Amino acid sequence: MSAVQTTKMSNFRWVICGLLFLATTVNYMDRQVLSLTWKDFIAVDFHWTDEHYGYITGLFSAFYAIANIFAGKFIDWMGTKKGYLIAIFVWSTGAVLHAGCGWATMSIEGYADIAALRAVQAGSDAAVAIATISVWLFLSCRLILAVGEAGNFPAAIKATAEYFPKKDRAFSTSIFNSGASVGALAAPATIPLLARAWGWEMAFIIIGVLGYVWMGLWIWAYDKPRQNKRVNQAELNYIEQDNDLAEVQDRGAVKEEAAIPFFKCLTFRQTWAFLVGKFMTDGVWWFFLFWAPAYFSDQYGYTSDSTMGIALIFTLYAIVTVLSIGGGYLPKIFVEKQGMNPYLGRMRAMLIFACFPVLGLFAQPLGAYSAWWPAILIGLLGAGHQAWSANLFSTIGDMFPKSTIGTIVGLGTAIGGLGSMAINMGSGVFFTWAAGQGAAFTFMGFEGKPAAYMIVFSFCAVAYLIGWCIMKTLVPKYKPVVAE
Repeated sequence: MSAVQTTKMSNFRWVICGLLFLATTVNYMDRQVLSLTWKDFIAVDFHWTDEHYGYITGLFSAFYAIANIFAGKFIDWMGTKKGYLIAIFVWSTGAVLHAGCGWATMSIEGYADIAALRAVQAGSDAAVAIATISVWLFLSCRLILAVGEAGNFPAAIKATAEYFPKKDRAFSTSIFNSGASVGALAAPATIPLLARAWGWEMAFIIIGVLGYVWMGLWIWAYDKPRQNKRVNQAELNYIEQDNDLAEVQDRGAVKEEAAIPFFKCLTFRQTWAFLVGKFMTDGVWWFFLFWAPAYFSDQYGYTSDSTMGIALIFTLYAIVTVLSIGGGYLPKIFVEKQGMNPYLGRMRAMLIFACFPVLGLFAQPLGAYSAWWPAILIGLLGAGHQAWSANLFSTIGDMFPKSTIGTIVGLGTAIGGLGSMAINMGSGVFFTWAAGQGAAFTFMGFEGKPAAYMIVFSFCAVAYLIGWCIMKTLVPKYKPVVAE
């Protein structure tokens, strides 16, 4: 029996997966600081309306979309280790810079302190000027945040493809992708309390610094599997089982596949299937990520720093976190138990997960009885999204060479960012308009702003099923793309 067969396999790939999980958690906490502080802290200081916030979230999505066009290619060019380090440094710096927006607004407008800004009469020319200047300052910080955060998913998906065989990628992706919901879960339990205790500025600083800590862990842990001394030959064989390299005894370099040129990628139906899946569904997740705290504050009077407000958001994302991890395991059952190829197994699983968001249709009606109903139903919708997203990302590893994964992920995330821009910016304008219309605007028995929420929830409920049908039409069966 060979040494390879008798050596116990190391499991360092799960350490890497854990670091991807931590990075994604920090990523989403940085993204959530604004959504958890704007309504009850920042808007009061700078005289913001829903429309102001909608523009900030919508343009952040646009910045994120544009950055992702280049982020994937950048990660493929720089490599996973260096590319990820640069990305998290940039987004952490952008997060910390938000804390200076209040000081900068005071300096530009000539006010002595935040209290003086807050005391300006609402609706006055001075209030409009304060709101305008502050929005532009926050947008500048959101631009830096977006550029850095654009590197997270291309780098994480690329690292997953490097460290896991195809059969395990959806499960490992669901684990690190659950960092999004864990970050969203940790955020309401910490950020409003930080803002209440030390001010909203300190909330941005404390959460932003976490990224710098992660950088040290990444430098220590990450190398490609063949160069990583913590990965033994048995684990390397397991990782490379799809490459017919399982019996390779030495750890010499293996020639990488040629990367597919950017514009060539756009000629494949597989690329467009992924783009459609991202465009139709990313905005749904970002809408609830950005607007859920304001929704519970607006509709039920529970501010983000109140005990009930924290409990509602925490419950929502607890449901997302617990249920979404199983989303990566379901296609594994289809592949190993029913003999499907990975792509068909994922598509079947995604059809099941696309049905979860339909529950969102009942969130607003049942909210008339208790705010817990929308918290639970939106949580189930979010769990469906995260499970869907983990499998959607994994279809790239199934169909594209590793050398091109970063490019495809970046392109898809860019398109998803455009979808998010549309729903978030549109919602901000729509909510402000609907609130002004009051009883003159109705939908399904709701009036004014609640009617607007019902319309947006209805779109979110069916977006996944529409996306799945288009994807299945474009790529009805497994067909990998080969670099020439």
